[in-house]
Amino acid sequence: QVQLVESGGGLVQAGGSLRLSCAASGRTFSSYAMGWFRQAPGKEREFVASIRRSGGYTYYADSVKGRFTVSRDNAKNTVYLQMNSLKPEDTAVYYCAADVRGLGSRLEYQYDYWGQGTQVTVSS
Repeated sequence: QVQLVESGGGLVQAGGSLRLSCAASGRTFSSYAMGWFRQAPGKEREFVASIRRSGGYTYYADSVKGRFTVSRDNAKNTVYLQMNSLKPEDTAVYYCAADVRGLGSRLEYQYDYWGQGTQVTVSS
C-alpha cells in the first residue's frame, strides 16, 4: 500500500507561482511513475503532468506546457509540481498519483494510488 500526501496549495494572484509537493510512503517510490491531475469545479479530472521512474521522461498537458515543471527526488520519496505564470483557469484541486507499472501515461485508470488533493486557487 502506498500513501500519497499533497501539500503546497493555496491562493495566489494570476501570474504568480506555487510549488506543490507529494510525499509518498513506502520503499519502492523510485520504481513508480508519478502523475499530477487536477479537477476544477463542475469539470472532470484531467491530466496535468507525469514523470517516469528516473525522472528522465516527463509529459505535460498542452495547457500547462512551458509554465509547469514536474520533478522528483527519489531520496526524499517526493514529487513536485512547480507552477509558474498561473492563470485563473488553473484553479482546481490538484492530485498526485502513483503508477506502479512505471508508464506515467495521461490515463487516470493506469494509476494505482491517489492522494487526497490540495486546492489551488488563482485570482484574477
